[in-house]
Amino acid sequence: MIGQRLQIIRKYLKLSQEDISSQLGISYRAYSSYEREDRKPSIELMQKLVTIYNVNLNYLIVGKGEPFIAPEFENIKENVLKEVNDILNKYGIKKTELKNDNKSD
Repeated sequence: MIGQRLQIIRKYLKLSQEDISSQLGISYRAYSSYEREDRKPSIELMQKLVTIYNVNLNYLIVGKGEPFIAPEFENIKENVLKEVNDILNKYGIKKTELKNDNKSD
């Protein structure tokens, strides 16, 4: 089933097998064999798909969730975490202090 999901992702991105295999740094034949499910992709290849195309690894492996990770949400998350850290630093609060406070609840 990973082969079908690879094909769905590739077609959604409007890429040919040649395009995606080149961007992943593998041969056309290797990529084609993954879509045909003659071979299973390595974890390294799946990691490249996640990194290059924002593919949801959970979708790729088990077919659950959305095919892609929304990059705008990741950026928002990073910005919020940075702002929280800045506020904590401004008031001299350490993350370990927050963890200790939560234990007493």
